[in-house]
Amino acid sequence: MPTSDPATTGTRLPDQVRAFLDRPLFMTLATVDPDGTPRVAVVWYRLEPDGRIMVNSADGRRWPANLRREPRVAISVLDPADGYRWIGLSGMVERIDDDQAIAQADIAGLARTYKADDPEAAERLIGGRFQKQHRVSFRIRTTAVHDHLS
Repeated sequence: MPTSDPATTGTRLPDQVRAFLDRPLFMTLATVDPDGTPRVAVVWYRLEPDGRIMVNSADGRRWPANLRREPRVAISVLDPADGYRWIGLSGMVERIDDDQAIAQADIAGLARTYKADDPEAAERLIGGRFQKQHRVSFRIRTTAVHDHLS
């Protein structure tokens, strides 16, 4: 059973969950619109060494606005080889990075990870698209883990 330490990162992720999340998979992120309607987005993410999850977006999209207003989030990550193996997480936005140096470094790192098989494409995305956008990063503290890996 995961242990919780609210003063640091919330629910500690079991080793098998960390290993699963420490790959460049696609994450489904669920937020809530102002009228209560659920909103889902598919995003890149990075598992931070402290167990938090970093996501990044162009500012102005609905899901980042939702996270600014309501910090609770639900997440799922599927195994691309077997959709019956997946992780579900609940969490809270713990930190918002509007500082463009941080947010741009975050999206550049994600692009280089998710486009590792085509570094030139990553650099084109970074220079041709992301650097022209106002970006924002969120650090999510996990509050519950739903492990469906077995």
